[in-house]
Amino acid sequence: QVELVESGGGLVQAGGSLRLSCAASARAFSSYTMGWFRQAPGKEREFVAFITRTIGRTYYADSGKGRFTISRDNAKNTVNLHMNSLKPEDTAVYYCAATRGYSYTDGGKYDYWGQGTQVTVSS
Repeated sequence: QVELVESGGGLVQAGGSLRLSCAASARAFSSYTMGWFRQAPGKEREFVAFITRTIGRTYYADSGKGRFTISRDNAKNTVNLHMNSLKPEDTAVYYCAATRGYSYTDGGKYDYWGQGTQVTVSS
């Protein structure tokens, strides 16, 4: 069982930055690929970014390329999402998730989810 707790959300003006953090209670945290997803009101959940286990390969949805950076600290069991140049359309609840599978952009393949943290970007 893996428990994930996100933090760092809030209200920010367009063009601003936020850093989301996700703390994991997992004995073998480094064996999980970690992903960030988001869900805006009235919309389906969408993939944001992932960072793989072991070598830490990263991948981003087009919406976040060049603006978002995902990182992990296996010693601290944390994964972060740095978001720069935020836009009103980034407003959503952001979730971190963990998987030992091999389909990293598909939220349905993730085994564990946090409760989410709200990000609101004002124009």
